[in-house]
Amino acid sequence: MVGLSEPRENRTFAGLPLQDRLERERVAPRCGLMVVDLATGDVVHWLRLQGVVRELYDVALLPGRRTPSMIGFRSDEIRRVLSVDSELPE
Repeated sequence: MVGLSEPRENRTFAGLPLQDRLERERVAPRCGLMVVDLATGDVVHWLRLQGVVRELYDVALLPGRRTPSMIGFRSDEIRRVLSVDSELPE
């Protein structure tokens, strides 16, 4: 699994050889995920993310999980699923 990000607006990683190659090949940078077959180097599956998400910070695989889900930070769901103990342990 490989995570792909578009270039940062603050040009933190400007000047990398990858940028030159993308320009040479006339390929636009993408944000998304690719599943790569390590034996052949072929991309066997991919997911492109468009819109407000332009950068991935981390990719994690969950072995044995078929239907994982996420908890939204801006929904009531997070209040029902997570709790925080306000008292510190001694």
